[in-house]
Amino acid sequence: MISDWLVQSQITNHKSPIINPLANCRYAGGVTTAFEILAALSFCHLLNDMMQSLIPAIYPILKQNFRLDFTQIGLITLVLQITGALFQPVIGFVSDRHPRPFALTAGMGFTLTGMLLLSRAASFPMVLVAASFVGLGSSVFHPESSRIARAASGGRHGFAQSLFQVGGNLGSSLGPLLAAFVVLPRGQSAIAWFSVAALIAIGFLFHVGGWYKDSGAMHAARRAAAAAQGTVSSRQIVVAVAILLALLFSKFIYLASLGSYYTFYLISRFNLSVQSAQIHLFVFLGAVAAGTIIGGPVGDRIGRRQVILWSILGVLPFTLALPYANLFWTQILSVIIGLVLASAFSVIVVYAQELMPGRVGMIAGLFFGVAFGISGIAAAALGALADRTDIFFVYRLCSYLPAIGVLAIWLPRTVEPVPHPSLEQLNAVVPELGAAGE
Repeated sequence: MISDWLVQSQITNHKSPIINPLANCRYAGGVTTAFEILAALSFCHLLNDMMQSLIPAIYPILKQNFRLDFTQIGLITLVLQITGALFQPVIGFVSDRHPRPFALTAGMGFTLTGMLLLSRAASFPMVLVAASFVGLGSSVFHPESSRIARAASGGRHGFAQSLFQVGGNLGSSLGPLLAAFVVLPRGQSAIAWFSVAALIAIGFLFHVGGWYKDSGAMHAARRAAAAAQGTVSSRQIVVAVAILLALLFSKFIYLASLGSYYTFYLISRFNLSVQSAQIHLFVFLGAVAAGTIIGGPVGDRIGRRQVILWSILGVLPFTLALPYANLFWTQILSVIIGLVLASAFSVIVVYAQELMPGRVGMIAGLFFGVAFGISGIAAAALGALADRTDIFFVYRLCSYLPAIGVLAIWLPRTVEPVPHPSLEQLNAVVPELGAAGE
């Protein structure tokens, strides 16, 4: 067998003709973090979620054009999120066994179609059809991108997931800003301009798919996953997954209340203009992006369980104060809430993947899908509740949701993975190296 010292010394010796191909492929075992691939995935995530976030950002336009009530607005979000949620676990499950390196390119094609349909929609049903295409594109993008991000992580799984996800958060924060300054002044047809973003993403994702296919990462990740063993019992896994789903329930219902109705809340309570309210939403979503990039690396360093606990439960005092704050403190509290609450998701995904090694795609699809589904159902339910009561009651009710974070105390402690290549992983990429070390 190759000793740990020999493996490490050979990996860092870039002059070795045997090691150079391995360093270039940067496979899932952890030799090198493929920053170029992670950056491309994060950028495409930005473009994908920017286009997706345009839909709720133009709700005031759609509400006026089609004379919608809050229930119908919630239904648009429901279709958008549920379409994405239903397919993500299935796609992740299938791709665990049969990876398709260019699935991302095809998925972005659905998003492109949805944006073009939305720009020309002349009725409420057509808006729902367009939203379903955008949701379908996301159902392919998220589990597949999360899988490739892990393959390119070099063992820095929390960092890779955070870098990947922060692109999505930045894109979500750009959506309202672009809607305010591009779509609102020009009308619904201006949405067609954003189809260019889908075309750019298709080009980047084609490059990423080529890397995943040709570098050896696809096969090395699959073989390493097949040989992986969990660190906790099956009963603990069931309990942990149930707790994580409850935490997602808390987190994403609260985020849905802000993402879908924050502009209406600000307009109703503080008499802000639509553009001013959307700028406030942009600031909140920017805080969400900052929290996302912080959470993963902190989880790599101090442990994922601790980050999950404090990011959910720790935000409770701020959510309780928000419904009673003036405009100045509403801005401050919304930034704190976005920053702290958003730090949890990438950590939750990696924590669950460590509980069930070998199911990376399925776990990513499940948790992204649940996040989408909860957000969609919550948006519809909160919209109906706002119609029956008022938007202020909705925010007072949702302020108690982070109390569910106390359940994180019962999460099992997992053994953090060591980002160090095994002999089997080395053989999967460069068989000659394994033969040389016998």
